[in-house]
This record gives sequence, structure tokens and C-alpha cells, in this order.
Amino acid sequence: MEELHNIPIENWTETMVGTWLQSIGVKEQYIKKLHEEEVDGRILLQITEDYLRKETGMKSGPALLIITKRNELVKSVHKGQRQHDKAVHERTVQKSGQKRASSTNNDSTTSSPQKGELKQDSVMIQKTRRDSKPRPFGTSSVDFTYVQHNVLQPESGPIDLVTPCHEYKAFTDAATLDQQRLQAKLAKEVFKFATGCMNARSNGTIHFGVMDGQDSSCYVHGEIVGVPVRKKNLYADVLNLIDRSFSSTDTELVQQCIRPPEFIPLTHTDNEEERYVVEFDVVPSVSVVRNKMFGVRLPNFREESNKLEFEKETIFCRQGSRTQPTDANTFHRKLQSIDSQREAKEQEPELANPEVPQDLGRKLIMLVTSGKKIMEKEKWYILVTNRFSKEDLKNIDFLLNMNIFCVFDFDPDSKVSGLCHEYDKHHAVNVHFMQNYKIPSGMNVRDFESHLRLFEQTSWIFCNGRSDFKGNEPPCDELTWSKTRRTFLKDCVSLICKDILPKGTFLVMFLLTSPVETPLLNTFYEFFTDMEGHEDIICISESKENFQKWQNFALGSCSEQNVRDSSVVGMKMSHINATLLRIQTTTVRTAKLLPVHVKGECRLENREEEMMCSLEILSSNQCEDTKPEVITSQKEDIEREFYRGGKVTWMNFWLAEEKYVGDIIYRDAYKEVSNLLTDSLPWSPDQPHIHCINIYHQPGSGGSTVARQVLWNHRKKLRCAVVKPSYSVTTVSEHAVKLWQYEEKDPQKCLPVLLLIEDCDKEYIEDLKKELETAVWANKITRGTVCFILLSCRRSHDPEKTSRASPLQNVSVTHKLSDNEKRLFASKRQELEQQFSPEFILTFILMSEEFENVTIAGYVKKFVEHLLQDIDHASDVTKLICYVALLNTYVQNSFISQSHCEDLLGLSILIKHMDRFRQHTFEGSLSNQAKLIFIHLRDEKTQIQSIRIIHPLVAKEILHQLLKDKQQQQSDLALDLLNNDVLFDHRFGREDYLKFLRALFMRRYRISKGDKSDSLFSPLIEHVRNKESPDRAIELFKEAYKRFDKDPFFAQHIARLSYKHEKFEDAEYWADIATTKQPSNSYFLDTKGQVYRRWFLAKCKQIENDTKTPENTANVIETALKAIDCFEACQKAAVADTESMNNSGFFATVEVGCALLELISSLHVFSKQDDLSECVKYFVVKEHVPKEIEKPWEAFHHKLKTLQVVMQKSLEWISEELSYFQTDADEENSQNVELKIYNPKRWLVSKSSVYGKFFSSVPGQCQSDPAKLTPFSKRMIISSLGGGNITTIFAILDKKDKKNEEKEKRTGKKDKKAREKEKEAADILEEIISLYPKNPAGSKMDQVDIANYIASHFALSTASLRRSPNLAPFSDLRKLSHQFPHDRSKCLATALFLSMLLDWPEDHDTGSEKEKKYEAILSAVEYLQPVYSKKRKDIRFKSRRIYTHFFLGDGLGYDKFVHKSKIEKAKELPSVSEKRLRWLQGELFRAPEIAKMLKRVSGWTENEILYLDGPKSKKLPIQAMHDASMPHGNENVTFYLGFTFRGPVAYDIRVTD
Repeated sequence: MEELHNIPIENWTETMVGTWLQSIGVKEQYIKKLHEEEVDGRILLQITEDYLRKETGMKSGPALLIITKRNELVKSVHKGQRQHDKAVHERTVQKSGQKRASSTNNDSTTSSPQKGELKQDSVMIQKTRRDSKPRPFGTSSVDFTYVQHNVLQPESGPIDLVTPCHEYKAFTDAATLDQQRLQAKLAKEVFKFATGCMNARSNGTIHFGVMDGQDSSCYVHGEIVGVPVRKKNLYADVLNLIDRSFSSTDTELVQQCIRPPEFIPLTHTDNEEERYVVEFDVVPSVSVVRNKMFGVRLPNFREESNKLEFEKETIFCRQGSRTQPTDANTFHRKLQSIDSQREAKEQEPELANPEVPQDLGRKLIMLVTSGKKIMEKEKWYILVTNRFSKEDLKNIDFLLNMNIFCVFDFDPDSKVSGLCHEYDKHHAVNVHFMQNYKIPSGMNVRDFESHLRLFEQTSWIFCNGRSDFKGNEPPCDELTWSKTRRTFLKDCVSLICKDILPKGTFLVMFLLTSPVETPLLNTFYEFFTDMEGHEDIICISESKENFQKWQNFALGSCSEQNVRDSSVVGMKMSHINATLLRIQTTTVRTAKLLPVHVKGECRLENREEEMMCSLEILSSNQCEDTKPEVITSQKEDIEREFYRGGKVTWMNFWLAEEKYVGDIIYRDAYKEVSNLLTDSLPWSPDQPHIHCINIYHQPGSGGSTVARQVLWNHRKKLRCAVVKPSYSVTTVSEHAVKLWQYEEKDPQKCLPVLLLIEDCDKEYIEDLKKELETAVWANKITRGTVCFILLSCRRSHDPEKTSRASPLQNVSVTHKLSDNEKRLFASKRQELEQQFSPEFILTFILMSEEFENVTIAGYVKKFVEHLLQDIDHASDVTKLICYVALLNTYVQNSFISQSHCEDLLGLSILIKHMDRFRQHTFEGSLSNQAKLIFIHLRDEKTQIQSIRIIHPLVAKEILHQLLKDKQQQQSDLALDLLNNDVLFDHRFGREDYLKFLRALFMRRYRISKGDKSDSLFSPLIEHVRNKESPDRAIELFKEAYKRFDKDPFFAQHIARLSYKHEKFEDAEYWADIATTKQPSNSYFLDTKGQVYRRWFLAKCKQIENDTKTPENTANVIETALKAIDCFEACQKAAVADTESMNNSGFFATVEVGCALLELISSLHVFSKQDDLSECVKYFVVKEHVPKEIEKPWEAFHHKLKTLQVVMQKSLEWISEELSYFQTDADEENSQNVELKIYNPKRWLVSKSSVYGKFFSSVPGQCQSDPAKLTPFSKRMIISSLGGGNITTIFAILDKKDKKNEEKEKRTGKKDKKAREKEKEAADILEEIISLYPKNPAGSKMDQVDIANYIASHFALSTASLRRSPNLAPFSDLRKLSHQFPHDRSKCLATALFLSMLLDWPEDHDTGSEKEKKYEAILSAVEYLQPVYSKKRKDIRFKSRRIYTHFFLGDGLGYDKFVHKSKIEKAKELPSVSEKRLRWLQGELFRAPEIAKMLKRVSGWTENEILYLDGPKSKKLPIQAMHDASMPHGNENVTFYLGFTFRGPVAYDIRVTD
């Protein structure tokens, strides 16, 4: 609090306001809310009680307390200030008669309120006063300004006759008068003062708008307040009254002495009306006034007569600080003497004080580099400037080499002919206006940065319009600017300083190249305020006049000494340019080179590189422009940082290549990747345009280094780049294509681009590949030419297993070293141990030991024990170590920003005053232990610094030992971290910190993401619930829920954790909270359903050994029905969601339904008979309710009787989904669903069987006579056999015996058991068909039954070794399909798909028959397409997962179609991923055994669309399954035809010769 008393309230930061609120007893929740609303000192002085209640939700009591205490604080400040001002005034009056210089260098600051009474709810802002100098006598006011509320030296009298005396007039009331009264008052004061000066023979200036001490209650003597000037000519025309106020003989002389008025504008920190100080200079030259005594008749406006009158003539003379009447005789006696004095003074030679030349060059270097004498690449610069002259524009090379974040440009013509125009020739610029720097609602800071590309390209902010812009952004005058754009400036500067760039990472440079106007001066004030001081603000100006105006304004905020120390004045732009170029490590003129197709090189222009901002482009001459002094000073640090565990950089490779440091080890995987890369480059007809190579590596095994080594060593042969994170696929693709074609004439002859993509999902890689294929296709590149190689580098816990799945694409990097690698690592370790201490190469030592558990565990334990000896457990640094260790242990790649650390360690205030030594201050504050274990990181994009522990194993051991010593649990530390307000509320790097903190509680382990295993909860929560207690884990989640603004995702996790530990009431409560907050979230609804499902199963288990009665099962059934209700709601939400696909509600409905059927059927009332017919009757007959259950189950009879329909709909939906899209056994399941179904097709077959068997139960007499079966019973029996839907029907073909399958692979022959399996499939299908009517065409079957009947025949034709006698003629099926609704919109997708197959023309059909069939096919496809689009939603990757059921074969009838299972059996592939790849790229069809099974059809391409050759009246478009195989232009082609629920698709498209 003591610090707050020394700082004016209006300069308080949000944190200071929070400290004050805490001191007066305001609750923490309100303090936090006001901090979030960015209430600083200025806003505190303006807020009202009404604002606090309405805008922040504060109760009346706390609001009244804040307002009352705020007013008391302001009054106490006012009282103390008035006492101080009174004492100052009294001392001033005492000294006013003494001679003194008109200016002084003393720097003093006073504060007092503006004039006016203190109001109840709001107060005026206190004004900071500083001493100020008057305008230099006799000079123009064009480049001069005053700062409102600064203070001039006291009024003075004649000193040496040449030094002017000064008189002040507030004139605040008179300035508001009408013209006559104003001019009368003004003339009276001017003529009286001028007469006194002329008679005293002394120069003088009278100032209007400066307090003269007559009202000292609110202002101090000499305080600059200004006056509003309506019309300047009203003041100038006052001199026209000279001829009426002076004698005719004196008039001309007086006119020569009194100069026209000067209007000096005031700069102020608020948006008040424009004010001026009006000054009249009096110059009584001896040649004009010699031997003259002047009398004046002062004008007065008489209210009685309402006219201007003149007083009797009076002789005035300046005596001390007053103008007094004097006696004529007395004056005459000294007239000759004062004329002589005046003449002597005028004849004295004007001796200017010789200026001591400053070393401006050194000063410039020290200011621009913050004392480091070399310009850092990591430092951001913000440039504030105005109009450049043509000569200055020739000397801006130093700006081109600086890391400029943004430019505040006040030149409206800059884009046409100014600095922006010249800069744009060398760098990419993003042109903005100040209003663009406003974050849209719902967007966070990081997204906003990406949206405006703030860290990729220089942001050019036009602050006063733009002359060439066709929109509505014209330049405007100063007054209009203050009214309309000042707020935009404030918001823009505040956003940059408070949310985007941390203090100390940037320097604000005011470059004054033309006369300075008020808007530019306001920019200084905004930066000064938001940066909390003048540190890191410098000013450069060649013109002293331009600087003078800027300085006068700056003096309103800081002392003259500070302004002088942070400014370089008088240096020409050419000298500035030459001086700064000398200290820049690199220059934009250095050519960055890329290889070209003809084995030469081309220059990569800096601007073009910046336009490809999503890529980190590796040039062929990378790092070669590094200056020798940089190499000498930094090479050891660069090498040590790498071997400590830092990420490898291009500089590491270059230094090793040039032998400045030792060699970097090449792991064996490097050769494997290089060989795959080499093999992929030569032309061949089957070579894809886009080639993918995957590196799977264990964390810490050097996979990323291997990938970058590949790029480094191919940079002169290929164009290489690293894809930066967080860019969209579209953007990356666009930039990659631009790099591919850059400076190449012929698209057919471009060097391939090698793109490194790190830690991205498969979907991202696939989407990027798809985009690049489209671009290659659009450029009509010849088949077989490689254009892009995507080198993906991903973490994997078991990389060898992943690599085996596709050995032609994948390479593994593990901790295990080969014999050759062991020798290399041992040799390198000896070399490094001689060069560095062991603690500085710990990560390398861990690698050389292969991360072998026992050895490494002992080594790390010993290292940490030694490290933590004598550590101060109570210090803030140790707390920081604990926090970082916790995050690094459980959250991959986590870190804490240095800015967060400084705040935690309490360094913010210290750094505020020592900003240029920020890094030294931070590092100096760390303990020896922290210095050894922390690695300092720097964000490659934002340059924001952060820290992490050298290795996760070290972090884990530190966490273990520190908590053990402190007898603390990990949950205690996690809770402490969660509730640490300093870290949570810190603004810079907040998104990253909150992301890591959230991941600590929420991110589960996923094998698919490279983790060791799948986990139910985050590793921290798993540790706490297993090692501590489930209750403690739930408590952690509850605290996180509150901390993250009651985020419903935390509520969902609490519900999950609660039901896992059978706390079902709690689980229900938290699931309700989640679904209430987001009622349309299908995953939340699924969780709620799972709560009831688990509860239902638990209740079933409780009564498992009891006799089940209707009474004791009622509550159990009710819970199951609640679960089904939730899952049905989940289904609706999932179908309505257009951006995701959540099938869990459908699966879970069936799961609960099957369990419920099992429970109910076990009751005595239903199980007393040998069959379940009574139970089935209860479910399907509406009126039938057994007496025993009528009363106990009264509340849910209706729901139970709909159970069969609900289950049927769910099974049908799942079947249709699986019919459309690929669903392989290893497909990654959604991270958000509770019920994992790892093989949906197999699951569907199983559950359909359970469902069918239950509902197919019939009385005993019916079982022996199928003719007595009802249609419903027959349908259920068919379902139990697997014939209930098209997916289960075709799944019968996939039934496999694993042992026989392996034997088949070895021998290539089917054994007896395999043939029996096929016979079994045929028998099942024959049994299914036998249950349908003997004459289906004459029976009235519904659409579903017809579709299943036809599908069963297609399946039987595939399964039959010999043609089955039960197989109906193909023509009969086609006739039967005509019973599908003629209105295609009423047809099921299955019906349309089967119609398409049945209508496919035969070779022997006549032309008219073919045409008629094609019309039917086109009609079916027309309706299949929109249904498919609706199913696919907006999920891009799903479009490539369309499932092809059949292919067109070379036969008739059934033989015309080849089921996919036959093709897969004919060509066995090692893994699902390999199989999918071969299918997608069409490689499978080149195998002879496949080609002979299928029939190629002909067609043509036209306007990028593929058509089938056949239909005459209307074209039949065919979708290409692999876009890269589509030819360019209009070509005749052949292809294989597949049949999907989307329509016909084409594989292996080839142009015909």
C-alpha cells in the first residue's frame, strides 16, 4: 500500500486497484471481476455505484463501500495537494520580485483536481503537473505545444531588457464572452502590459490561458489551462484598437512593438475541446521607442451604455512582476538612461552557448539495442511515424532488417508514395486500421493473432486514414481525429501492450520525419500509460523543431532528463541508416537461395517468403550469412542447449557442418528415411504425385532430429520446408504449391517439395495430401512425376509395431541403439563430458543409456538427490520448480512463460524499473537448482520466452522427491497450482497456460496419439484416484470446474469419475449440470445415459442372487428406461450435429435393451414356461399385461411396449451407417464416447442375433410347423440368423477362422475346414431365404423385407461354391425390385442401392433395353447422392471412407458382380492401414489375380468430370475414388467400376492410347 501512495490514482494499474480493494475489505470474487473488466486507476475514478451493480453483478453493500472509500481517498489526496500547492505558492510570491532566469532544469511534479466540486458517484481524474518552459521568445508557434496542467515559471519583470518578462491571464471566463466584450477585455490586458514593457524598454510576453494565481483553490500559479478559441481573427483584430487607445503620434510605433498573437495548442490526455494558450510578444526596439514615453487610454465595455468606452490616458511601467502606473516626471528623468541600456543590449553580439557535441551514434546504438550493442533477432519493434521525404526513403535499409511487429503510420499517402510503399517492396505487409485491433466476441487472443497474422507479417496500421483506400477511411483534421479515432488508438495500443506483447519483448520507436501533430503525440501518451512508464520508448528526429513539439508533450508524463536520455536529435536519416546497419546480425539484402530444376539456384525474395507464412523454408544457403562475431560468441551456448535437451536448430547443423563444433550423430533411421526418399523420386508410371513417409518415434529418441537432418542434407537438391503448427490445411497447401512453383517456368519441371509435418493427426496429413493432389491435378502434371513428399514425424509408444504395418512408408526411431549407434554415442559422450559438466548434457546421457529403466532410474534419482540438497522448500522458486515439474510430468511439451514466472516470483515491480536487464534479473532470481534444471525456450513465432524442465523423467523424479520431503500429495500440489491466482490471471501467454492446466486435468492418454496406453482419465487423475483416493480425485475435478468458470466438460468428467466408483447419485447430479448447460451436446447426453446404464447394471448385480419379482425389479427397470431416454436424446443431438459423428447413443440403446430383455425374461412370471412366448407377447401385444406385473410396473408399461421398436430403429441406423462408410477393426474411436465398440460390424451381427432370438420365441406347437409362424416371428428368426439388414447379411460372408486363415496364407490353399466355413455361410443364407414366401412376387412384402430378401440372394451367390438351388433367377429379383416405391424419395437407401445393381445392363441387352436400365440407374443415383451428403455431414475425411460393396465383373447375372470380400481374399495384405492405402491409391487393381476377376469399362473425362460410356440420352457421372488418377483435360479413359451407397465409383482410371 505504501507504494500506491506515491503513485497518482490515474496511473494505477489493474493489479494496484486490486491491492487497494483488498485493503478496504472487498471480497476476492469482486476484485477478480473488476480485474477481468480491466478497471485501472483512470476507470476507478469514473465508475459509479450503478455501474458496479449492473455491469459486474455486485451487491449494493460492496458497491457503496467502494464508492465511499474511493471518494474518501480522492478527498484526502486533494486536501494534501492543496496544502502543498499553498506552500509552493507562498514561496513563489516571496521570490517573485527577485531576478531569475526564465527557464530552469528542475523537475517537479504536483497533482490536484480539476476545478469543480466532488460528486457523490464519480470524481474527475487527477492531473499530473510538471514544470514547463514557455515558447521561445519571438518564434512561431507552428511546431510548439503546451501540455495541459503543466506549470510555467512564475510571472517576472524586466531582467536584462532583452530576456522577456512574463504575465499570465487565465481568461477562462472572458473567452466565453461575445465578440465586443471579449475584445475589450483582451485589448485592455494586452495594451496595459505592452505599455508597461515599452516604457520599461523590456521585451515581454503576455500569456492568455495560464493561471495568474487569483484562484489558487484549485489551480497553481502558472498552471497551463488554455482557452477555447472560436475564431482566431477575434484575437488578432484586437490590435485594430491601437489607434483609438494611443495618441496618433504613437500609433505606428506601438504597432511595430506589439506582435500579432501566437496560438499555441494544448495537448491533453482526455478528449476535451481544443484549447490554446494565446500569447502576444512585445519588442520595444530602441530605434522605435527612443526618447518616447507612452500613455494609453485603456478600453472598457460599459454595461450601462452597452458600448465601448476608453479611460483617461495613463502611463504604465513594468515593475517586478506587475505593471504599475508611473509618474511622468520621474519617468522622464531616467528616460535617456534606459534607452542607453536598451541600445547597449541590442548591440551586444549574440553569443550562443557552444554545444558540446554528443556521441549520437553510440547513443542511438545503446537505445535501439537496449544496451546490448547488437540488434537481437528476437526483439520486436513498434514504429510510430509520419510522412517521409523522398530523400529519407532512400535510407531505410535499417528498417528492412528490423523485426518490426507493427507500424503506426500517420501518413495517409504512405501506401502510394511513402514508407509503406517502399517497405512493401521488400517485406509482406498486412494493412490495417486501428479499429481492426478489436478482438471479436468468442475469439481468444491466440486466434486473433493468427487471424491478423500479427507475428508472420508486419502489420501496417494507418492511423489517420488512407488516401488510396476505396472504403470510407479518409484522413481528417486533428479535432475530428480526437473525436472519432482517439478511442480506436487507445484500444489498439492497450491490446498490443496488455495482451499480445509482454513488457520487455518490444521497443517503441518514434521516428519523427515531418512536423508533429496531436494524434501522433496522443500515441506516445497511450504507449506510456499502457507500458507503465517511458522504458522501451525512444524518439529519433533529425529536426529539432519536430522534436521540440514531441518533447513538450512528453514532458507532461516524464521528466526532461528522461526525455532527453531516450531521444536522438539532429542525426540525419542517412547517418542513422549507416549506424544501425553496422549492428544488425543479418541484412535483408543477403540473398536467400533455393535450388531449381536445372541444377542452379534462384533468389528467394524476403517478401515472397513472408507471404508463405505457414512454412519455415529451409534455403540452400541457410545460416551462411551469420557474422563471425556472432559465431564466436554464441556457438558454445547453441551446442550446450541442444545437448541439454533443447530442440535442434538449423544453426546446430550448420555449425557442425562447418566444423565450428563437433559432429551431430546420425541415427540408423536417417539412412532408412533417406533411402525411402531416394526411392520415391525417380519417375515411373505408377509413382504417385504425393508421397508420404512417416517417422514414428518414442519421446526423447531423437526422431525430430532425424527428420530435420533429412531436410538439411536435401536442401540443395529439393525444396525443403517445415509446416508451422496451427495453420489450416488450405493455407499450408496454398503456400506449398507456391514454393513448388516459385521461379520455375514449366510446372512439369519443378523440383519436388519436401515438407516436414510434426505431431499432426492422420486426418490432417490426409487432408493436406488431398489438397495438394487437387493442386497438382489442376496443374495437369504428367503421371509418375513426384511433386511433394510429406515427411510426417509423430510420437508413438511402440513405433516398431506401427512401422511394421506399412514398411514401405514407415520408419521407427526407438530408445534402443544398434551396435553402430552405441559406438557413436559412447564416443560422443566422452567428447561432451570433457567439454561440459554432466548436468548440462543429461538428456544426451539418457539417450546413450537407451533409457533403460533400471540404469536410468538410478542415474536420474542420484542426479535429483544431489540437485535438491540444501534446497529452500519455503521459497517461491522451489514452488515454481514444483509447478513446472507437475506440468512437465503429466502434460506433453508443456511450459510456463517467463512472464508468468516473473509474476509468481514477485519480480514484476522490480523489472518495471530495470526492464533493459530483464533477463539478467529473472535468471539472477533463480536458485542454483532451478538454473540447472530449467531450459529457456523461445516461441519461434511470438518470441515470447518460457521455461520447462530438461526432461520429463527428471521432472517426475523432482516431483517425487520434493513432495516426499514436504510430506505432500500430488493432489495437494495440483490444487495449489489450480488456485494460484497470480498464474491463472496473468495475461501474457494465458491461452497456453490455461491449455496446459486444462490438459493436466482433462487430457487422457491415447495410443493413437503416441501414448503408452489408453486411459479413462488424465494421468494425474488416474494417479490420484489409484494412489490416493477417488474422493480426492473428484474434489480436484470440482475445484477445476469452479476455476474454469463452471465448464460443463469438467462436470461431465466428474459424472464419469463418480459412476466409475459407483457414486451414482453424485454422477446423476453432475451429468444433469453438463446437459443443462449444453442440452444439444450428444456426448454429454451419452454420459448421462451411461450414468443410468452403469447404475442399472449395478442394481442388476445387487439382486443377482435374489428371487426376482416384479416389485424388486421395478426400480431397476425404471433406471434402464432412463438410460434409454438419454440415449435416444443423444441420437437426436448426434443426427442434428453437422460437424461430428457420434454413434454411441445407437449402440448404447441396444446394449441396455438387450440387458433389460435378459432381466425381464428371467422373472418367474415369464420363465415358468419352456419358451419366452409370454414375454414376447407382453412386449409386442399392446393390450396384453400379465396380472402379476400390472400394478408394480404401472408407470412404464407404455415405454416397455415400445422397446422392440426402439431397438429395431437403432439396429437399422447402425446397419445403414456401416453400409455407407468404412469401419475397420483398428479404427480410432472418438475420445468423448463412453462405450467403446472396437469392431462395430461384428457387434451388430452379435446384437442382431440376440435381439432376433428373443423376439422370435414362439409357442412350442409353432416351432414344429413354420407355416404357423406370424410375419413378425419370421422376421425375428431371420434377424437372429443375421438376415435382418444388409450389413449383417454381407457380414455372413466375412466369418473367418483365424487358424485356417493363417494356414491359408502359408500354403496358398484352402483346407477342408475353410471350405466347410464357406458351406456354413451358404447354409445360413439358404435358411434365411427359406423363411421368405415361396412366391415373393405374389406376396405383399414390405420394402425392408424385399431389400433383405434380394441382398440375401446376392450374398448367397458369393458364398455358394456351386450354384445353390435356392438361388432365385436374377431376372426374378429384378422384377421383384419393381415393387419398391415408384416415388424414389420414399425408397430406402438399401432399396435404391440394390435397384442400381439389378438394373445394371447386360452385354447382350439391346440398345433400348440398356437405355431404359440406365434411366432407372440415374434415377436411383439421383436420390442416393443427397442421402449420402446428409450422412457424410461436414466431416471431410469421411468422404474418403465410402464403402464399396461390389465391383463390376466380367459375367452375367449374379456373376456380373464381385463382392469386396472376394478381392480381399485373393490379395492378402499385412495390415488394415496398408490395405486401405492400396485400395485408395488403386495399386490393388494392378495385381493379376485381381485384374482377371474384374471388368474394365470405358468412359471419358470432360470439364474435370468422369462419365461412363453407355447412356445416350443423359450422361452418367462417375465419382473417382482417387482424384490423382483423373487425367487432365478431356480424355478417353477406362476404369474399374465399384458400387457404393453413394452410387457408382471409379478405380484405376487410365487414359486409352
